[in-house]
Amino acid sequence: MLISNIKQTVPGRLTVEFDSGTAVKTTLGVVTELRLYSGKELDNERLEEFRLLSHRSLAREKALEILSKRPMSRMELYKKLLEKGEDETDADYCVSWLADNGLINDESYAGAVARHYAAKGMGAGRIKTELSKRGISRELWEDALDAAPDNSEKIDKFIASRLKDPNDRAQVGKVGQALYRRGFSWDEIRQALARYNAEVEE
Repeated sequence: MLISNIKQTVPGRLTVEFDSGTAVKTTLGVVTELRLYSGKELDNERLEEFRLLSHRSLAREKALEILSKRPMSRMELYKKLLEKGEDETDADYCVSWLADNGLINDESYAGAVARHYAAKGMGAGRIKTELSKRGISRELWEDALDAAPDNSEKIDKFIASRLKDPNDRAQVGKVGQALYRRGFSWDEIRQALARYNAEVEE
């Protein structure tokens, strides 16, 4: 097919029109790479290559735009691309391309998630739940937890703000349950409450 016109729609985005009346949305990078210009003829093989490169280039731009709003894991980005209309093949390609180019990294993201929730006073159990929700591989959990700050001080502050009478078993139980929901183990909870001369039953 013969290229009849190449026009810019927005910065970096182009539409290549053909004499058949069809048009393909693409990017400046693809047009430059293939050295396209008005009047150039593409055979079927070259046309299919152009369509594939254009589709993937636009998909990569969409992935980068999504990542610019907030960091994500590979799984989160993959699902987001599917929501945005990309098929599984292109979504997988984009995620792999971004990972290969160091633009998305589950290991560093896992560490950031762990630090964020630890800073909010959450325990290892809650952090593992958050990592799992984001599709982070279990192999990365321990390193992520090691990167999180120690929460002993936050547990103590939490107990101090909630526990008025260490001899009130009902009150101690409520504090213990609240800490458990925040992802702390019963061993951590018992040790923390012991510092306030209180005991909790599981």
